[in-house]
Amino acid sequence: MKDKIQSLLGPQYPWKDLLEYLPETDSTNDRLKALAKSGAPHGTVLIADRQTGGRGRNGRSFLSPEGMGVYLSMLLRPQCTAMELMHLTCAVAVAMCDAVEAAAGFRPGIKWTNDLVFGKQKLGGILTELSLGAGGLADFAVVGIGINCRQRPEDFPEALREIACSLSAAAGREVCPEVLAANMMQALYHMDQTLLTGKDAMMARYRSDCVTIGKDICLLRPGAPVEHGRALDVDDSGALVVAFSDGRVEAVNSGEVSVRGMYHYV
Repeated sequence: MKDKIQSLLGPQYPWKDLLEYLPETDSTNDRLKALAKSGAPHGTVLIADRQTGGRGRNGRSFLSPEGMGVYLSMLLRPQCTAMELMHLTCAVAVAMCDAVEAAAGFRPGIKWTNDLVFGKQKLGGILTELSLGAGGLADFAVVGIGINCRQRPEDFPEALREIACSLSAAAGREVCPEVLAANMMQALYHMDQTLLTGKDAMMARYRSDCVTIGKDICLLRPGAPVEHGRALDVDDSGALVVAFSDGRVEAVNSGEVSVRGMYHYV
């Protein structure tokens, strides 16, 4: 798989030799964080054919079966403060929409903040993790992405069949994981080039791709009752601007947001 991915990367891609492929690992993010702490360079990519401990937001598991998807993490070492990276997950999401569009021929949507979706079904997820250095500076960031590529509906556990989808099922044709992986790497490279200088354009593209804006939502925050409202916008930091049913308007940075009509929320 590694050789094929490298052969598909364009001549301008500078990090070909920083790709590591594993048939199996617990979590590509966890493995890459350990490598980062040992000095792995900016642009290092880890891809696994299978994860035994794939993770999403809030510690949720991400199903990562062998031969069915792309499970990829990239190491970035931006020279900036953590506050300057508030939009990182949004930037990665837009890059992954570009990658899917190039590999599968259609553009997915983004369910705030980090799910790739086709219609009402989830195609993949994003997990960004940041390590801080001295003085509030970012030491490194690991961006992890898992995308379902080859599954047929019957390949998902029964409980997920209505809410999960794969690129091949959505596109109506086989989508090659190696082609997808190469496009993901190239899209992340292009994102990295303008991560700190092109924030406004990135956020405008995120808003265009975000299917949550304009929808009725419910929000669950730890220790608080469920709140209902309508998503109005995404601000420049990546927070979801919500008009709640009690009249409040608030920029939401955390909590679990469900969108009416998606993932069994009716």
